[in-house]
Amino acid sequence: MSGPDFSVPPGGFDALYGLELLELTDELVRAKVPVEDKLRQPFGLVHGGVFASIAETLASVGTAVVVMPDGMAAMGLSNSTSFIRPLTEGTIHARAIRRHRGRTTWIWDVEISDDAGRVCALTRMTIAVRPVPEA
Repeated sequence: MSGPDFSVPPGGFDALYGLELLELTDELVRAKVPVEDKLRQPFGLVHGGVFASIAETLASVGTAVVVMPDGMAAMGLSNSTSFIRPLTEGTIHARAIRRHRGRTTWIWDVEISDDAGRVCALTRMTIAVRPVPEA
């Protein structure tokens, strides 16, 4: 399966928080995000919404590479993130592993870690597979 053109940075919302895709297959997606002040909540921790956003993007993109050629779209259906330890500096590392590939839903587990490899958050993402909406 061909991967994305990594020379083209992600656009839209993902560009706002600095997502960089590193690996993309239908079973594994990896990315990183540099920690910047704009990602921190008032106490200096990376905002939990950043972790949830990363997870949803990785799971959606991992699903989309397979279903889009068939005229289908991949969109978040459920996002359940558990926060384990704070992340305050360095780089956010994310790894999404596909757990289920169904006809109408895919399930991914996403692990968010810090530069030391410590798990900071775990997300279970369910992605809906539906026909591409009309414009």
